[in-house]
Amino acid sequence: MAAGRAVRIPAGQAILEGNLVIPKGAKGLVIFAHGSGSSRLSPRNMFVAGELQKRKMATLLFDLLTEQEDQRYENRFNIELLAGRLIAATEWAMRRPESGKLKVGYFGASTGSAAALIAAAKMGAGIRAVVSRGGRPDLAMQALPFVDAPVLLIVGGNDHEVIGMNETAFARLKCEKKLKIVPGATHLFEEPGALEAVAQLAADWFSRCLK
Repeated sequence: MAAGRAVRIPAGQAILEGNLVIPKGAKGLVIFAHGSGSSRLSPRNMFVAGELQKRKMATLLFDLLTEQEDQRYENRFNIELLAGRLIAATEWAMRRPESGKLKVGYFGASTGSAAALIAAAKMGAGIRAVVSRGGRPDLAMQALPFVDAPVLLIVGGNDHEVIGMNETAFARLKCEKKLKIVPGATHLFEEPGALEAVAQLAADWFSRCLK
């Protein structure tokens, strides 16, 4: 397993802390957008990132907000701000010699899914795939018809309210798309085998789209 490297990503006036892992022979780069109240240290995202690294995917986990910004609760739901931070991190990675030639995908969780979809719509052909875990794509409704990258929405089978939100958003997407329900899983995919199922679905999606 490749060792992670701490990075600092400029985003306007902010400097965002991150962790970049590039396995030998990496086939693509997956940039993570965490949910509200979370960070680059999200254990669920770190688990998925580890599984992607086993499949020769580079990963970038980073804080969408600085510590000071995160203290303002409303910033956690400022989807346009979060999408802008994701775009800044993407452009930073694209300029790096070690990652600049890799095809890029997004993995979003909760509100981070909305940020990923808005960023994908704005980045156009620069983004090759999007995966959402327990996401809120309904918070990006106006951007959804403009997403060109293939989108995989993953929702827990017992996360009934979020299933409805994802079904509504799914209908708005015009790109290649798939909605996968993980049976028996709740919003955080804490049930035995649930997060492993998410990681497998995501790894398969990115392996196909980022090759």
